[in-house]
Amino acid sequence: MTFDEARAQFPVLERLAYLNAGSAGPLPRAAVDAAWGRLERDVVEGRSGKAYIEEIVEQRERIRGAIAAVLGTAPDLVALADSTARGCQIVIAGLGLGEDDEVVTTDQEHFGLTGPLHASGARVVVVEADEEALLAAVTPQTRLIAVSHVLWTTGRRLEIARLRRGSGPPVLVDGAQSAGAIPVDLAGADFYTVSAQKWLCAPDSTGALFVRDPERLRPTLPSMFSQQSHETDGAFVPKDEARRFDSGWIAAPALAGLEAALEVHPEWRYEAAAEAAANCRRLLERLVDVVTPAGHSTLVSFRPRGDPTELVATLAERGVVVRELPGRNLVRASCGWWTSEDDLRRLAAGLAGQPELGCYRP
Repeated sequence: MTFDEARAQFPVLERLAYLNAGSAGPLPRAAVDAAWGRLERDVVEGRSGKAYIEEIVEQRERIRGAIAAVLGTAPDLVALADSTARGCQIVIAGLGLGEDDEVVTTDQEHFGLTGPLHASGARVVVVEADEEALLAAVTPQTRLIAVSHVLWTTGRRLEIARLRRGSGPPVLVDGAQSAGAIPVDLAGADFYTVSAQKWLCAPDSTGALFVRDPERLRPTLPSMFSQQSHETDGAFVPKDEARRFDSGWIAAPALAGLEAALEVHPEWRYEAAAEAAANCRRLLERLVDVVTPAGHSTLVSFRPRGDPTELVATLAERGVVVRELPGRNLVRASCGWWTSEDDLRRLAAGLAGQPELGCYRP
């Protein structure tokens, strides 16, 4: 598959320089067609019956295997979830954290991780986003280290393997800005979350959770898909392996779209995304203060010269879609394997206040 053929899968790219996969990736036509096809079937055939449920279960297993391949692990260690936040909730609740416990995290985390940490009742210790700072904050009361693989703010990539020390606390990794964007190495991660709607370009409310040792985590948020059997009073037997953490029903159209989206990514996706991010950095560092370290991720965050809200709005008017990071005076460009040189030139032209390049077709 050539670059042009691969890029042509995303209709939005015909109009926009879409640089916001860190929030939600561009939808491929195949995913939309699959989701619509599922809806059409449901309209005609209904949404009930043994065959219907069995088909959903089989599809979930295919998707589990496909996501396991993205992570480089076994399907039995992957639970299906509707978001990274849900994955974090499953882990934090399953550990049974309380007021006598500590969790260590960084000052660059998303609320999808920090919200559940605070809701646990444990003492949340916040340090700078640095591996040594995280390790230095660990005490005998620390029950969990919870961090992002790639920080959603600065785009810095943490070395997860450095954080797991022998009998030290387990490591929960927010993989929202890494899974599907960069090659994932699970070394050091006891738990790893996936937001499929971002870099995997799937519909909303799709995701996954890697659990290295499912027997060591209590299933505290059971769903119909996570139980092997249950009694009328609610007593249940959980499924084997990570399936015991499946977070419940994912809408059939979303499942169909997710399965289709997982099939559109070319073998050269990681190399192309890294090259796009490097090119973006080279163009932007002459115009703005780029804060993302070189070679760390597919995000390029920068401090604009003026108001970030106004800049993002102005760029949107010119067909360039980027993200403001509220309260941090940062704007973020997300570069995927589908990002073209033309997309990046349009972004640079907008930052420089140059005339349109003649490539935006509203």
